[in-house]
Amino acid sequence: MVDIRPLVKADLPAFTLIAANAYPGMQLNSAEDRQRWSQRMWQAQQEYPTTQLYGAFQGEALVGGMRLLDFRANILGQWLDVGGVGGVAVDLLHKKEHVAKHLIEYFLAHYHQRGTALTMLYPFRPDFYKQMGFGYGTKLCQYRVPPAAFPRASKAHLRALTPADAAKLHACYSREVERTHGMCERALRAFERLFDNQAMRVIGYEEEGELRGYLTLTFHQVRPDNWLHNDMVLQELIFESPAVLAEIATYLNTQADQINRVIVHTHDDTFHHLLHDPCNGSGNLVNSYHESNTQSVGLMYRVLDVPQLFTQLKTHRFGAETIALALVINDSFFPSNHHRTLVQFTHGVAEIQEGRAPDVTLKLDVAEFSTLIMGVVTFTDLYRYGLVTMSNNSYIEQIDRLFRVPQKPRCLTRF
Repeated sequence: MVDIRPLVKADLPAFTLIAANAYPGMQLNSAEDRQRWSQRMWQAQQEYPTTQLYGAFQGEALVGGMRLLDFRANILGQWLDVGGVGGVAVDLLHKKEHVAKHLIEYFLAHYHQRGTALTMLYPFRPDFYKQMGFGYGTKLCQYRVPPAAFPRASKAHLRALTPADAAKLHACYSREVERTHGMCERALRAFERLFDNQAMRVIGYEEEGELRGYLTLTFHQVRPDNWLHNDMVLQELIFESPAVLAEIATYLNTQADQINRVIVHTHDDTFHHLLHDPCNGSGNLVNSYHESNTQSVGLMYRVLDVPQLFTQLKTHRFGAETIALALVINDSFFPSNHHRTLVQFTHGVAEIQEGRAPDVTLKLDVAEFSTLIMGVVTFTDLYRYGLVTMSNNSYIEQIDRLFRVPQKPRCLTRF
């Protein structure tokens, strides 16, 4: 029997050891390393009341744990509460005993009881969480380009930022959240702590006393035997206009004398249009196409309550469509979400209306529905891949328009 409850400070050493063994890449190999990590985790929980550590206990023995995180996010232009989970770890002696399953079941039930309709996580294995009903989010692209590949213009509004600029950074980021589907709010404290990392550089675009964009970056030594050979790694890039991006691009261009490659991580799969040369330097040809970037899957989304989600999105316009749509969602992992929902769309406004005949019925797994409602994939593509069935395929184009979004979800928050 597994009992899941909040961790107290005395539980942190045991949880830290479990996490260190579950994720050896964290390199918590010494008692000092583990103590520092334990202190950081506890301090973060005290500073951010939206974060809570939970443990899975068998009797008094801690056999696993996780962090639950309360987010407020822009979802399709609406402010929604979203639940997150991170740091899921299981004691190596208790693997294959369904501890992780119990943790995720608790995570989903916890947010469902609070009326939260959407959850998300970064998977340690995408296939593991796909089986639990999580759908894939937007792919991340990694570009490795020479600095000279960026266009060059002016950089008159750029300056290095300091801890005194934390509030301006927070305001700039918050404006980006308000106009970007998928982004999560951050507390001011997150930007104050940004400067605790002595390896981080923060460059901002300031105009009339206000930040209109910024980038955060670190350096990575390419070869251990050559301290002069470094890449520049862009951690986060925000810009409010083409003029801001032009100056930031100029800043990157002018690093060509000392920087080997600029490494950019972006959810924008059109980013290569900005560059003079999008090739990543590998020299690889992929079916006669020049290799430009690598792509990765990461953040995954999961709907917990289909009717509740549509109710929370009541002011969102699903195109301009008018249609009665029955959604039959297969959710074997979280049975309370395994049901049929009738949604009446009137000029794009959704309303739950049971007890009437639908124009068309769709059947799909909750993972695919989660991906569809977030705008990661089109309905047409799901239909082409055989991931959704419908009672009348003459409605394909109309349903495709219903769920299309101008931009795929973009989330810069790691947890």
